Amino acid sequence: MIKDNQKYFNRLHILLDAIIVAASYMLAWWIKFEGPLADTSAGAYTMELYFSALYFLVPGYLILFYFNRMYTPKRTQRIETVITQIFGANVMGAIAFLVCIALFKIKDFSRGLIGIFFIINVILIILERLIVRSALRHFRSRGYNVKHVLLVGYSRAAEEYINRIIANPQWGYVIRGILDDTVPRGTMYKGAKVIGGIDNLNMILPVSELDEIAVTLSLADYNRLEELVGLCEKSGVHTKFIPDYNSLIPNRPYTEDLNGLPVINIRYVPLSNTINAICKRIVDIIGSFVGIVVLSPLLIIVALIVKFSSKGPIIFKQQRVGLHNKNFNMYKFRTMCVQDKETEAKGWTTKDDPRVTKVGKFLRKTSIDELPQLFNILKGDMSIVGPRPERPQFVEKFKEEIPRYMIKHQVRPGLTGWAQINGYRGDTSIRKRIDYDIYYIENWSMAFDIKIMFLTVFRGLMNENAY
Repeated sequence: MIKDNQKYFNRLHILLDAIIVAASYMLAWWIKFEGPLADTSAGAYTMELYFSALYFLVPGYLILFYFNRMYTPKRTQRIETVITQIFGANVMGAIAFLVCIALFKIKDFSRGLIGIFFIINVILIILERLIVRSALRHFRSRGYNVKHVLLVGYSRAAEEYINRIIANPQWGYVIRGILDDTVPRGTMYKGAKVIGGIDNLNMILPVSELDEIAVTLSLADYNRLEELVGLCEKSGVHTKFIPDYNSLIPNRPYTEDLNGLPVINIRYVPLSNTINAICKRIVDIIGSFVGIVVLSPLLIIVALIVKFSSKGPIIFKQQRVGLHNKNFNMYKFRTMCVQDKETEAKGWTTKDDPRVTKVGKFLRKTSIDELPQLFNILKGDMSIVGPRPERPQFVEKFKEEIPRYMIKHQVRPGLTGWAQINGYRGDTSIRKRIDYDIYYIENWSMAFDIKIMFLTVFRGLMNENAY
């Protein structure tokens, strides 16, 4: 079983870390005082005195590594998290080192040495973790160092868990079976087999060499959750709970601690944060103003072409639903023949729509007809990046047909968006478009906005669905 070997692996990890910390410090000393670019004066302290700090430095760093959770199992942990832990522990170590020097009034101890040690130690510990991680994943993908898991409950959560295990053989998980009362014994899902009912857990735990139990009950069976967790805990087998409400809660739920009570927010919208919203609005104001100034010659030329190519106004105004479900007038260059409101409201544009003018077809294909929305952005009706706004009659229709459709109105609509650069514009799947919009809303960052703006130039301006 894995747990029999884990303690030996942890001891080896600690030994490797101790060697690296000591080697990093000695290499830093050599660079500072003996290397080609070294400071030839070691001050009042000899090499022996500098190296005597290792008696405190090595155990101190190992303690910091422990409290930064660097010795917990990392089969499924993201490498970004591992690097963050290493960096955080070394920052704390460097600060503690400097504080000790100040407290004990060691005036001539080289601060440069500490800085060099910090850089080397971070790099070497990260390299060590990457090498060990790569080696373990290699062995696990070939059936060694595996972890045997039993699933209790057949549900959507169980299927998603199995999907991820199959997609990541380097994690080294092996599904020993599934226990469930409603699905017939022998039922298979991608190689995972239902081997009995939930009550069989009492018989399996004492005799089966399991490393982990994953409680994957369906929502209907949550009344048994306390009983089953208690039974698993009593057996001493590590137990995980995988909730079966992914259809209700996003992939990255936002949790709060309410005086010890965990609270899960059904939907976390980063732009609900005031600082994030202000930063995005500043970018919108600057971006739209610069866009209007730079593109003003083009805007004037297009306006004249629209005016003299067909009868009607230059700018077409249409009601759209924006932030907090409020209606606003969205501006576009007119690309269609003038029509009455009833005809215009019947549906959106389709391929080879006879209502579109010759000039309008070109403007739509190149997305130039959308440029007047820069004024919507400057006014605050829209943002440069966000879900595309829809007409009120379609919003009323879609909110009844498509789950989570109204979530898109928790942020300002955009001139371009994640759905649009992935090809979902015009007469394409609304459901797919909403999936992309919700992903954007839940994962917003300034870097994500910049990425979308950059990709819009290469993907979004010319699109086969723009007609």
